[in-house]
Amino acid sequence: MGTAELVTIAIVLAMDAFAVAIATGVALKAVSLRQTFRLSWHFGLFQALMPVIGWHLGITVRESIEAYDHWVAFVLLGYIGYKMIREAFDEEEASKGDPTRGMSLIALSVATSIDALAVGLSLSVLGVSIWWPSAVIGIVALLFTMVGLQAGKTAVRAKCLGKYAEILGGTVLVGIGVGILWEHGSLTF
Repeated sequence: MGTAELVTIAIVLAMDAFAVAIATGVALKAVSLRQTFRLSWHFGLFQALMPVIGWHLGITVRESIEAYDHWVAFVLLGYIGYKMIREAFDEEEASKGDPTRGMSLIALSVATSIDALAVGLSLSVLGVSIWWPSAVIGIVALLFTMVGLQAGKTAVRAKCLGKYAEILGGTVLVGIGVGILWEHGSLTF
């Protein structure tokens, strides 16, 4: 696998993390350095670890994982998106939550990195060493998350966006989950 292919894969995998980071920045309205570090570190770490896990699972369990990985990502993203939309209408509820902490952070980290597990499985089948690709994937996700958080924070500063930006952010998360189901053929009409 060449460098250009690896970077392209890493960027594609980081798009979910980027979109979720934008939505998180919108939800937080003010993003601290600590929150940026927490979200970026976790997204980068999970994006780096999932290919390693997938690679180690290898071809023997590939069919079992492919059967439900997209549903796990959909449920996690859908839940967080729904929660953001609900919080947009309930100011008291919105002030309680910080998606860069606790179970929300873990759920978002897992949801945005499920696809990286499949990449690890694929690399295992191809006989490619996992350590360099895993590091590149994690670093790209970390960087995209940092940029996404700042973009979300900037977007919410526009007073006209306010509640609508948070609703849009939650809708984007649900949309990403639906898109994952669509890509896996679970939503055929």
